[in-house]
Amino acid sequence: MGQDRGKYDFYIGLGLAISSSIFIGGSFILKKKGLLRLARKGSMRAGQGGHAYLKEWLWWAGLLSMGAGEAANFAAYAFAPATLVTPLGALSVLVSAVLSSYFLTERLNLHGKLGCLLSILGSTTMVIHAPQEEEISSLEHMTKKLVDPGFFLFATLVIIVALIFIFVVGPRHGQTNILVYITICSVIGALSVSCVKGLGIAIKEAIAGKNVVRSPLAWILLLGLVACVSTQINYLNKALDIFNTSLVTPIYYVFFTTSVLTCSAILFKEWGHMGADDIIGTLSGFFTIIVGIFLLHAFKDVSVSWASLAVSMRKDERAFPAANGMGSHSTYELLHNESTEDMEEREIGLPFDSVSRRNGAMTSSLDH
Repeated sequence: MGQDRGKYDFYIGLGLAISSSIFIGGSFILKKKGLLRLARKGSMRAGQGGHAYLKEWLWWAGLLSMGAGEAANFAAYAFAPATLVTPLGALSVLVSAVLSSYFLTERLNLHGKLGCLLSILGSTTMVIHAPQEEEISSLEHMTKKLVDPGFFLFATLVIIVALIFIFVVGPRHGQTNILVYITICSVIGALSVSCVKGLGIAIKEAIAGKNVVRSPLAWILLLGLVACVSTQINYLNKALDIFNTSLVTPIYYVFFTTSVLTCSAILFKEWGHMGADDIIGTLSGFFTIIVGIFLLHAFKDVSVSWASLAVSMRKDERAFPAANGMGSHSTYELLHNESTEDMEEREIGLPFDSVSRRNGAMTSSLDH
């Protein structure tokens, strides 16, 4: 029964994670459609300080869609391992890219299509090899995990690194180095996911009838989540404001997911139940998603399609025979000149002399 219950929870969490990506990816499209409609009406745009979008129903639909996606993502951590839920967040980028090509007439080039395919393959691989057993099922168990020496050391290092980057590295290099603010968001994000996981367990216990309001851990996790998310939003906005979004998004995904996977391995011990093949499969799926996200973002402004590749190949095929034809023509002219010189020598010189010269010419030509 316990194993059946664990598989049941696993598939519930998987469904919530996928639906979260669909809602969040769709929310960007709805918001964008609403803003474009306002721009056509001549209203002051949001980037110029206008707030006309508050009267646009499409924008509100996008906001509600994003809220539903975040709620589904929050609930997914209560049922499925963080090793599975966090990397599947990349699907929201994929959904947004695909929907924008249909509803916003934004062109998805060949690199983007390959990136979408790789993201799907990587996500499928992670789903197949992700741990299907949940290690923490109650707040009491969560308390024991939080005071574990391994996680305590990890959390201490994360806080120290974040403080150093915030107060020392950030003021000096934050405006020029893209990794500074992203590192702050990523390492703090590992702690925020831990808080979300704990709160999800608390909600499950509350639904089961247990009194979690009096639990100090529930309030500590809630305050910790608010602090972590506020810090993440602040420094992620700084990174997006200074640097190109096509660079910030894939780098943040890689750093954030790596931090969460590390935290999950230390705190939840989700990797302890996995065999070597599942660990390799999970990491391979993760790296495949990274490559897909990189292709989707890094080359989105490059105009590459199957048609342009076909034209380029035909040009190469035309140039190749032409080069061969020029080479053979030059060789023919060279041999023809040598033959003419040889005939002249045969008419002017003695027989022995002409033979020796011909042999010398043949030898020199062989040497070359």
